[in-house]
This record gives sequence, C-alpha cells and structure tokens, in this order.
Amino acid sequence: MEGANNMKDKKQEVIDGLTVKYHANGKTIWSKGKIADGQAEGYWEWYRTDGTIKRSGHFEKGEPVGEWVTYDSEGKTYKMTNRDK
Repeated sequence: MEGANNMKDKKQEVIDGLTVKYHANGKTIWSKGKIADGQAEGYWEWYRTDGTIKRSGHFEKGEPVGEWVTYDSEGKTYKMTNRDK
C-alpha cells in the first residue's frame, strides 16, 4: 500500500560505530548512541534543535537502565531519574 508509511523517518547515519539521528531539519543532531542487534545499547544522548544536550542515559538490550539525566536549556543537570527496575 503506497503512502501507508507516510511518517518520515529521521535522517540517520553511523559515525565511528555510533548511530546519529537528526532532527526533522536534517541538520542538527537529535540523538546519538550505539545500536547492537537492532536495539539501543550503552550510552546515548539526545539534543535540542539548538544543539544543547537534553537527556542522556544508558541502555541494555534496548531497555533504559541506571541513572538518566535531563538537562536544562543551559546544559545543567535538571533532573536525575533511576531507570533500574
């Protein structure tokens, strides 16, 4: 069915073993981290369109684990969340 997948995937590329995804503008980095066996693995970071870091945390087999940090617009720690079950 043509047009069924109208949701445009974010542009992405692999740089130095890290998968880098871009915002819809195709210019600024949205997220970067390692993908193993099709799942997020290890340390990942997400960014705002202005390039400041928004969130960071670790994955194990696609599941968020450990301490996750949310940053304010100046890049200072805003909130810490423990994702361990």
